[in-house]
Amino acid sequence: MFFMGTYTPKLDEKGRLFLPAKFRDRLAEGLVVTQGQENCLVVWPTDVFMEEARRAQATPMTVRGARDYARILFAGADEGSLDKQGRIGIPATLREYAALERDVVVIGVMDRIEIWDPSRWREYSTGAQEKFAELDEQPASPN
Repeated sequence: MFFMGTYTPKLDEKGRLFLPAKFRDRLAEGLVVTQGQENCLVVWPTDVFMEEARRAQATPMTVRGARDYARILFAGADEGSLDKQGRIGIPATLREYAALERDVVVIGVMDRIEIWDPSRWREYSTGAQEKFAELDEQPASPN
């Protein structure tokens, strides 16, 4: 199952977020919330996070970028689960990292979910939309 779509739930006063109902089954076995690129948060099903962790572990720690990636991925990670109402708790440090207050944008991105501050999402999305519009498939070169 791929996560897809854009949603605009709200954080409650305790930092909990209702995830879209169609995402919940895939997260029933557990999840990990961590920092993502461009100051968003990433919600991974636990099994997908473990695959990502194995990929990070397989990269030599003599490579600076690999060390940086592993540090950020794991230092900000928080294991969790959905509560009975379909909410996840987002720790204050992660809410601060992503500048999340009450309004958020939740997007499905194939094997993960991203949580964005609405203004950051609009800014990022506008630039990405322009690049997307400029994509043009290159013709296959003859062998």
